[in-house]
Amino acid sequence: MSRLPSKDEILSWISENPTQTAKRDIAKAFGIKGAARIDLKRILKELEAEGHLEKRNKTYRDREKLPPVSILQVLAPNADGDLFARPMEWQGAGPEPAVLVVQRESDTALGEGDRILARLTEVKAEDHAYEARLIRKIGTNPRKILGVFRKGAEGGRVVPIDKGMDKEWMVPPGAVHGAKDGELVEAEQSVPRGSMGLPRARIVNRLGDPSAPKAVSLIAIHQHGIPDEFPDAVIAEADQAKPAGLGKREDLRELPLITIDPYDARDHDDAVYACADDDPKNPGGHVVWVAIADVAHYVRPGSALDREAWKRGNSSYFPDRVVPMLPDRLSGDLCSLHEGVPRACLAVRMVLNAQGEKIAHRFTRALMKSHATLSYQEVQAARDGHPNERTEPLIDDVINPLYEAYEATRRARSERQPLDLDLPERKVILSDDGHVQSVNFTERLDAHRLIEEFMILANVAAAEELFARRRPLLFRVHEEPAPEKLESLREVAQASGFTLAKGQVLQTRHLNKLLAQAEGTEFDELINISTLRSMTQAYYAPENFGHFGLALRSYAHFTSPIRRYADLVVHRALIAAHGWGKDGLSPEEIDRLSETAEHISETERRSMAAERDTTDRYLAAYLSDRIGNEFTGRISGIQRFGAFVKLDETGADGLIPIRSIGREFFHYDRDAQTLMGDETGLTLGIGQRVTVRLSEAVPVTGGLMLELLTVEGESLPGGRPRRRGAPPKRKQAKAKRKAAKVTRKSSRRSG
Repeated sequence: MSRLPSKDEILSWISENPTQTAKRDIAKAFGIKGAARIDLKRILKELEAEGHLEKRNKTYRDREKLPPVSILQVLAPNADGDLFARPMEWQGAGPEPAVLVVQRESDTALGEGDRILARLTEVKAEDHAYEARLIRKIGTNPRKILGVFRKGAEGGRVVPIDKGMDKEWMVPPGAVHGAKDGELVEAEQSVPRGSMGLPRARIVNRLGDPSAPKAVSLIAIHQHGIPDEFPDAVIAEADQAKPAGLGKREDLRELPLITIDPYDARDHDDAVYACADDDPKNPGGHVVWVAIADVAHYVRPGSALDREAWKRGNSSYFPDRVVPMLPDRLSGDLCSLHEGVPRACLAVRMVLNAQGEKIAHRFTRALMKSHATLSYQEVQAARDGHPNERTEPLIDDVINPLYEAYEATRRARSERQPLDLDLPERKVILSDDGHVQSVNFTERLDAHRLIEEFMILANVAAAEELFARRRPLLFRVHEEPAPEKLESLREVAQASGFTLAKGQVLQTRHLNKLLAQAEGTEFDELINISTLRSMTQAYYAPENFGHFGLALRSYAHFTSPIRRYADLVVHRALIAAHGWGKDGLSPEEIDRLSETAEHISETERRSMAAERDTTDRYLAAYLSDRIGNEFTGRISGIQRFGAFVKLDETGADGLIPIRSIGREFFHYDRDAQTLMGDETGLTLGIGQRVTVRLSEAVPVTGGLMLELLTVEGESLPGGRPRRRGAPPKRKQAKAKRKAAKVTRKSSRRSG
């Protein structure tokens, strides 16, 4: 192109090519070269000044965009029967964009005037700019039922699986949704119950066989009593919430904060930014910003939202769903730091010296705008020299400075010596129909460690800030291991050929030394798991007992108020301490901090148990069609009734019942954590490599039964059959001598 494009032509290009909006992309598209680039820059500056464009990270974006989750008002169907909606939160200067509502078969019916909460996707269509998927109707919160469908002559009934519900629900013929007799279904109340007959329901989701994978998480949710329905009053409060304005907040919208989360993250409650410190008194230092969603602005003490969040304590995460602490209007919209959308936050500016030690911090209540929503994999690839279109403009000014600050914190971490466990995280991957496709071990990237380290820094700053101001708060407490658990760990270490020193005050550096001895050996995973098992469980408390695992004197949870009530308490404490508003920690909340700490510690354990049970059931379902197959693994636990084995392929835990190992009597040595056969001398101990055959997999319970084939590559010795009715021999002294001999051999072999 020989001439400069007009402003309308540039705006049209940016609208049609949202991924190619850097100045060089625009110049290339219009054939602009040499000195003409200066004129192009001038035009872009004019468009920015006129409010048509917004410059962000060296790219130009149309500022008139809808947030990814928004409230819409449904319009009357058009002549073709299509349903459009009007955005209720449009703030652009131009005409509001058209939004097409794309309904699924299971969605509730919509009519003109209905207000809905919807998830939006930007599209390139002739008659609409966005497509909307219904989350729910505003002001409606139908009761949900989980149960087994029993087909009748006309329609059928739903028999709830919840022990607390003894009433059945009637399903009219038109509301069966294709459900078959005996299927597990999710239903919702369709007509308010009158004075006569059973309440009516419509089936909204067929979950198939009650023992099938898709039903697993719902069963766990109900079995563990995790609340999964929001009361109407809670929904109404959430729907009435409005986006926070600037007001007296500090304006951080120009600060290039970004969110870095898993690619499938459901919410984004933390954003980060780092740069070199320009203070000459801090050579080689860094400034790190951590901004956290200001949930306290929307969830006020004593409100219906607050009472429900306290009740839940935290969000619960499963492979196929999340049970959130807050309704989606908040967790997925107003409190989620979406790209390009102004969001209320509490932020902390931390100054690090060249060694990565925090030397100063400052908290503020602010308004921010995320400049990019990125995944861990995207950020790591960019750092490793493989950026994509989204990360390339951010490398020099955003991504590299984050890693440079992280490298400094690694030095401080090395000096502090927190517990350095290396345990692979299992991730169950489901297909669209809810069956397990695979079980992967997620890769730990420096991008993960970077965010983790910055969150720890922010949590420490929050605890120190409130402690210095003598304000009540909830600490995250992790006490040192109990002596008996430490002794058990020492036994495992010795049996594996390693040492854990005695007679000194235990510090995390001593445990790290043990972990370093095992690193790269066949006992690596065993020592990591055994060390983890020796730890006490962390909990919340209004008193500060320190955090042993992180080697920190003061620690509080500040960085995830969308999914943890403890963080919301800390936010309110900071608000009250700084006089930022009337939504700080109230006297009533302070009076019951001990009760809150105990309650949310329990809800955390409840969620962990439900999540663990769900994973076990999914793994059992995944392995149920491989009965008779052989697997390798390592003995991970010894009990009087048998040995537990962690399978290499999936990380699933199975049991070898003692009754299935020959016909001899096995002596259980609790101290040495061994089982020894009185006839053959076969000794089973923690850490041994074994080959097993899968004999039973029960998806309903998550149980796996195994048959032992080999130990350390050797077949099982043949034992003398026990005489019917004869008591087993109990040669305890002989058994202990053999156990000691085997332990010494194991030590020499490992050394």
